Amino acid sequence: MRFNLRNRKDDRPERTCRLRRLPGLPRPVCGRCDRLEPSRRAKARRSARHLPTAENDDAHCLHAMPRVGEFPTYVSDMADPRTLIAGYVHDLIGSKSDTPGFVRVAAEPGLVPYGGAAWTVHGDFTAMMIGGVVALLTQMLHPVAAAGVWDHSNFRRDLIGRLKRTAQFIAGTTYGSHTTAGMMIDRVRRIHDHVGGTLTDGTPYSANDPAVLTWVHVAGADAFLRAYIRYRDPAMPGAAQDRYFAETAAVARALGATDVPLDRRGVAAYFQAVRPQLEATARSREIARILLTAPTPIPSTAPATRLMMEAGIDLLQPWAAAMHNLQIPFHRRPLVRVGARGVGAILRWSLNHERRHRPMMT
Repeated sequence: MRFNLRNRKDDRPERTCRLRRLPGLPRPVCGRCDRLEPSRRAKARRSARHLPTAENDDAHCLHAMPRVGEFPTYVSDMADPRTLIAGYVHDLIGSKSDTPGFVRVAAEPGLVPYGGAAWTVHGDFTAMMIGGVVALLTQMLHPVAAAGVWDHSNFRRDLIGRLKRTAQFIAGTTYGSHTTAGMMIDRVRRIHDHVGGTLTDGTPYSANDPAVLTWVHVAGADAFLRAYIRYRDPAMPGAAQDRYFAETAAVARALGATDVPLDRRGVAAYFQAVRPQLEATARSREIARILLTAPTPIPSTAPATRLMMEAGIDLLQPWAAAMHNLQIPFHRRPLVRVGARGVGAILRWSLNHERRHRPMMT
């Protein structure tokens, strides 16, 4: 992707905004000068940002905040691609790692241990992205979880916003202090107080049901850990895997979950016990369809996003994949796994470049 920084001569009587847009989105109009200078080349390029002049940024209109999917900084033709990729990732997930005090220091207590297993697993963006697909598809097999999303979520209109809020919650409860994590948990509990209703069979439900909270937590933790093992550290010791479940259980209990499993054996036994309560319904299938077919903010990232979705389907528990009737053809699975590892390597290469300024995701 190319970004041109055009210099205008001092003797030009006025400046006009040269706007460019993402294909498929409404053509942007500057809210300050209300001028648009379209061209074939401008329409063909994928950007929705004003570009400042080299002489005086104040003399040219600039958007104050980027939208989701836009690159967050002005860049020239020679910009480091790692900066572009990292900027897109942080904008997409709403990273707050540059906020003072958001990532706690070693001496500051938090819900999970500093530098522990959860700290490591949740720091890999590829594992969290693929694991997030697995987690949502698995969680929606519980009728109450699916009903809560269906009745009270705006996922149809703002799927990316919902995923961003989930990512921020996981980051805050993992890397934040007790105060930061507590504020996020209190906010979620207040939201849950208003989430309830009736299932299609007439059974009342509530988001504060401890059994449902346990299900949502276990399905998510299992998905994130298995994605991390497959796409980042296949040699992760079993003891470290057990520590991950034990560490993240503190967050689940703070939300109101009960009888949270603390190791791999407990998670396997839990899934075995809860499976009779699960079912694939019209709601769960529609939620899965929206997740797997949602458009990407930047069209050029569509192939990588599709690959992440396929990697998530490939990582589903066999019983969950069968219930959703989702599967990756056997001959394509090696290609999906190799491709996802390649995308992960590029993302880590880019995010490591930003590590000094963005310590959350590596």
